[in-house]
Amino acid sequence: MTSSAPKAASTVPAADPLRFRVAAWIMKHRGGVLIAFVLITLGFMGGFPGIEIRTIFKDLLPEDDPFVQVYYDHPNFGNPLTMSIMIKRKQGDIYNADTLDKVWKMTRDIDLGPNVDHDQIISLSTEKLRYAEATPFGIDMRPLMDGHAPASPEEVHDFRRRIQLSPNARTFYVSRDETATLINATFLDSIEYGEAFNYAYDLVEKARDENHDVFLAGQPVLTGWVYKLQKQTYNIFGVTLALLTIALVLYMRNIAGVVTPIVCALVAAVWGFGFIGWLGRPIEPLLMIVPLLLVARTFSHCIQYTERYYEILSHVGDKRKAAEITMGVMMAPSILGILTDVFGIVFIAVAPIVTMHNHALFCGAWALWIIPTGVFLISILLSYLPVPKNVDQIAGGEGKESGIHLLQKNLLHRIARITYGKPARITAVVMVVLTAWAVYDSLQIKIGNPTEGSNLLWNDSDFNTAVRAINANFPGMNTLEIVIESKDPNNDGERVGRLVEATMLRKRIQEIVEKDPILAPRATLSFTDYMMEGNRLMAGGNPKWLPLDPTRVAVNGAADAVTFGSNPINFGHVADFVFQHSTVSLWYADNKQETVDAALASAQRAVDEVGVEHDMFRVRMGTGFIALQQAMNNVVKRYHWFILGLVNLAIAFISAYAYRSFVAAFLLLVPVNVSNFLQIAAMHQLGIGLDINATIVAVMGVGVGIDYGIYLLSRICEEFTASGHDWGKAITNSLTTTGKAIMFTATIMLVGILPWYFLSDLKFMADMGMLLVAIMLINMVLSLVLLPLLVWYVKPKFASREDLIVGEGVDLSKYAVAK
Repeated sequence: MTSSAPKAASTVPAADPLRFRVAAWIMKHRGGVLIAFVLITLGFMGGFPGIEIRTIFKDLLPEDDPFVQVYYDHPNFGNPLTMSIMIKRKQGDIYNADTLDKVWKMTRDIDLGPNVDHDQIISLSTEKLRYAEATPFGIDMRPLMDGHAPASPEEVHDFRRRIQLSPNARTFYVSRDETATLINATFLDSIEYGEAFNYAYDLVEKARDENHDVFLAGQPVLTGWVYKLQKQTYNIFGVTLALLTIALVLYMRNIAGVVTPIVCALVAAVWGFGFIGWLGRPIEPLLMIVPLLLVARTFSHCIQYTERYYEILSHVGDKRKAAEITMGVMMAPSILGILTDVFGIVFIAVAPIVTMHNHALFCGAWALWIIPTGVFLISILLSYLPVPKNVDQIAGGEGKESGIHLLQKNLLHRIARITYGKPARITAVVMVVLTAWAVYDSLQIKIGNPTEGSNLLWNDSDFNTAVRAINANFPGMNTLEIVIESKDPNNDGERVGRLVEATMLRKRIQEIVEKDPILAPRATLSFTDYMMEGNRLMAGGNPKWLPLDPTRVAVNGAADAVTFGSNPINFGHVADFVFQHSTVSLWYADNKQETVDAALASAQRAVDEVGVEHDMFRVRMGTGFIALQQAMNNVVKRYHWFILGLVNLAIAFISAYAYRSFVAAFLLLVPVNVSNFLQIAAMHQLGIGLDINATIVAVMGVGVGIDYGIYLLSRICEEFTASGHDWGKAITNSLTTTGKAIMFTATIMLVGILPWYFLSDLKFMADMGMLLVAIMLINMVLSLVLLPLLVWYVKPKFASREDLIVGEGVDLSKYAVAK
C-alpha cells in the first residue's frame, strides 16, 4: 500500500450520477437547506408536550393469543394488576393487637390508593374473608373482623378462633407458621403505575418497625420499580453520552469531528421524540434503551462519513467541495445502511402487541431521520466548520498517522493479512468452527423468565426479595385460572356457575391437578370449595359431610347457604357477580419458565380429561399471571425467527439491487446471520433470557452488523478498481480506512455502555448493556474478518462494475488544490 491517502476510485462515469447532482444542488443552496432543518426541528419540538413515557399493561399483551382473550373476557379472575403486601411478625405470631391493628390500617390505607378497585381488596380485615359456623337458626357467616381490629386479649383470642373456622383465610391469608398475613389490592386498567407504586411504597415504609417486616410485590410493583429507577437510568445515559463525547474528542481532536456527530444525533433525537409526541403514542420505559442505540447508530454513520470527508479533504483542500463530494460518494451506502436499520425496527410491528407497534413507529421513524441528518445536514455542517489541522494524521496522508490512528492502522494491517492468501485457510477453519458452536449454543437458550420473581431486577432487589418471602409463606403469587364459561350468560333462569355439572366439573379439575405426578399446585380454589364448606356446616359441622352429593337439591342448598345475605362481590375472585362464569384457581411456587411450562401442561391434561364443550358451558384455558406470561413468551417463539427472516429478505433485495448482484446479498447476509447466532449464544452465556424486550434489542443488532458490512463492501468495490483489480490490496486499503471507523465506533460504544453493568440497579439495563457490548464486538470482528474473507474466496464480479448504485468512485485529482 502506498503512503498516500487511498483514493475512492479513479474512474469517472460519463455523466454524474443523480446522487452527485443532488449533492451539488444541496451545497449550492446550503444556507436555505440549513434554515429548513432549523424550522423542521422547531416544528418537531412542538410535539414534546405530547410525549408520554409510561406502561399500559394491556398494550404489552398479544391481542391474538387465546390466553389474552380469556383475560379480556374475564378480567376479575386472576387479575395481574394486583399488589400483594405481606406483614410478617419478627417474633411470635400475628395474633396480637398491634399486628392486627397494622393489618386493619394498612387495608384501609391501600383502599384510598389511586385507581384501586375497591371491590377487589382482600385481607383479614375485609368482609370478603368470612368464617362460618352452624347455629340452631342456620349457618351464620360473618366477616373475620367486626367493625374494628381486635384490641383486647379476649377479642384477639376470639379472632384466632374465627380464623380456624375459615379454610380460605387459613390457606391463603395466614402463613403456615402463623407469623405472616397477606393483603391483596387489585387496581383498575387506568392505573398510573408510578403514582400507585409511590403511594403503596410509602405505606410499606411507614409500616415497618422493630416488630414487623413488610414486603410489597405484584406486577404493578414491578412496573413501579422500573418507573422509580428511570431517573437513575437517565443519569447513566448521561454518563454514556459524556464518555462517547470524550472518546470523540480524544480520537478526532478537532471541532468538526466532535460537533457533527453530536449535532446530527441531537437533531435526529428531537425529530424522533417530536414525531411520537405529535402522534400521542406512549413509549414503554423499558424500551428507552433502544433510542440510545439509535444515538449510537447516528454516531457510527457520522464517524464513517467524517472519516471519508477527511480523506477527500486531504486531496481536494477545499472544505465546501470536499463536503459536496463526500455527500455524493457516501449518499448511497449511507442510505442503504440506514434503511436496513429502519427495516430491522419496523418489522417488529408484525407482532400483535400494541407496545411493539408503538416502538416500531417511534424508533423506525427516528432511524429514518438519520438519513437527512446523517447525509445532508452533516455535509452542510462540515462545509461551515473550520478545516481541521490534523486531517493528514487522521486520513493517513503521506504516512503522517500518529497516536491511536497509527495504532489502529497497524492493527488493521495485521487483521487484513489473515483474510486473504494462505492465512485465509486457517481463518476460514476458525470461522466455521466458531459458527458451528454459535448455532449449537444459541439453540440452548430458554425463552422466558429464568428466575423467581423478575429478571428485570437484581436477585437481591427489594422486589425479588419480597416475591421470595411471599412465595415462602403462602401458596404463591402466581396463579393459573381455568375458566368455566357460560354459553348463555344472559339467561337469568339458569345460573351456570351453580349447576350440578359445573360444580362437579370444578371439583374434578382440582382433583386431577392436585394429583399431577409432574407438578401439583400448592393450592387450588373454586366456588365449589365454598359450597362444600356450606354443605359441611348444614350437616352439623362434621368433616365427613364436606363432599357434595351430585344432585340439584344438594348443590343448590349448599350454594344458598354460603351466598345468602352476602354481597356477590365477596365471591368475585371465583365467580362473576351473577354466578354464570366461574374459575378454578391454581397457585404455583414461582414463575420460572420451567414452572410455567409444567403448570400449563398439567392444567391442559385436566382440561383434556374433563372435556372442553358441555351443554351449557365450556372450559377455557386460561388466564392469571402464569397464562399471561406464557402469552408474551409465545410471541417470541412465534415471531423471533419470522422477524429475522423478514429483515434478511429486505436486506437481500436492497443489497442485490444496489450492487446489481445477489452475490452481494450473500456476502452481506452471511456475517449478519453468524452474528445473530453469536449474539444469542452470548445471551445464553450471560444468563439473559430471551423475552420480548431482549428480542427487540437483539433484532436491532442485525442493523449494526449490516451497516458495517455495507460500508466495508462498498469501499472494497472502490479500492478493487483503484488497486488494479488486486484483491489483497483492495481488502487491506479498505480495512485501514473504512475499517478504522468501524473499529472506532465499536470501541467507543463499548467504553460508553460497559459502565451500565456496574451502575444500574435495573438488571435489565445491565444485561442489555452487556448484550450491546457483545453485539458491537461480534459485529466488528465479523465485519473486519469474515466479510473480507468471503470476498477473497468468492471474488465477486460486481466489484469491477461501474454501474453500481454504491461503490462508484470519483476522480479526486481534478479537484485537487495545491497545498
